[in-house]
Amino acid sequence: MQDEITRSLLRITQKDRAALNVLYQHAAPKLMGLLMRMLGNKAEAEDALQEVFIRVWDRAAAFDPEKGNGLNWICAVARNLALDRLRSNRVRQVSQQVPVEDVHDLAATGPGPEAQSILRAEMEHVVRCFGELPEDRAAAVKGAYLMGLSYQDLAARYDVPLNTMRTWLRRALISLRECLDR
Repeated sequence: MQDEITRSLLRITQKDRAALNVLYQHAAPKLMGLLMRMLGNKAEAEDALQEVFIRVWDRAAAFDPEKGNGLNWICAVARNLALDRLRSNRVRQVSQQVPVEDVHDLAATGPGPEAQSILRAEMEHVVRCFGELPEDRAAAVKGAYLMGLSYQDLAARYDVPLNTMRTWLRRALISLRECLDR
């Protein structure tokens, strides 16, 4: 699946509309789940999903397969868009459950059993890596990159200077990257 996404991104740089369709079929369910978790609102997530694919179409040339896989790049585009929306709307919800009745009509074209197994193993690896971080650092990373909290908000929450929070986050991300690369 990741190879197909990378190939599609490279074809999109040539403005290949069929490649965008293939990319949408492979990546939309995962992106929708990410956007739903971050934005907590189905209509907002659907709107953001459309904007993600517009950004991907416009910015596909910025993707460098030497620096990472296509799925991670698209997820970063979606995450950044969601964070922008959260910040502009000043939505500061720590967590919000999506009611089951709002999820019933999401695309059912998810990954197959093999892909699910691979994703589960990758997720367990990410969780293990987060577990290696001090608890406050892990919570700060989650706050900054999953909930859209600003450095200022996090510094106030943990009662540390702003530059200390920046250092915490930078070092935590370096530790996560090292752990994930092992």
